[in-house]
Amino acid sequence: MPAHRMINMGFTEETFPAGTHMCYIYTDDHEHKEIVSKFVESALSEQESVRYFADVLSVEDIPDHLARLDIRVLPEQTGGRFEGDLAHQVYCPDGTFIPHRMLDQVRELYLESVRAGFSGARATGEMTWALRGFPGSERLIEYESGLNAVVRECPVTLACQYDARRFSGATLYEVLNVHPYMIVRGQIVRNPYYRTPA
Repeated sequence: MPAHRMINMGFTEETFPAGTHMCYIYTDDHEHKEIVSKFVESALSEQESVRYFADVLSVEDIPDHLARLDIRVLPEQTGGRFEGDLAHQVYCPDGTFIPHRMLDQVRELYLESVRAGFSGARATGEMTWALRGFPGSERLIEYESGLNAVVRECPVTLACQYDARRFSGATLYEVLNVHPYMIVRGQIVRNPYYRTPA
């Protein structure tokens, strides 16, 4: 398989392969805003499609939520190039979280982007949806681990956002175990806690 193209993530000068799967565990709202806005902006400048999964309760909340994060998308960048979605409707479309169903959606996100002529695809999600009590959300780590196989075949670049003020230390430790890369103070580093799946 050929090496994946190298891409700019926006918030760091170093480039990384398309298909990088990283977690962003944060406590600083200002830094969070800067990271996610630059991640989206750089994807659009690289002619990639972008999906943003926002943990808000209604579609009407999405524009204001994205604006608070300084994610400002021009009208010509919508219609397939950028989409903001409700996290709980993406991950739990029928009210239940099923990991393999979401993994299939991530594959299809990449394939649809390529078919539409984009250079690649990115997605970033606010993972606090998993704290809302949806059946199956206890399988979150299973899903995150499965993404590592998905991005090898369909190199969608993923940034999974975890607010450390909301998740337990035990859950965050599990999150670290399944992400090959992590974002730390605006830099992407190889995750020393990552465990290759058996």
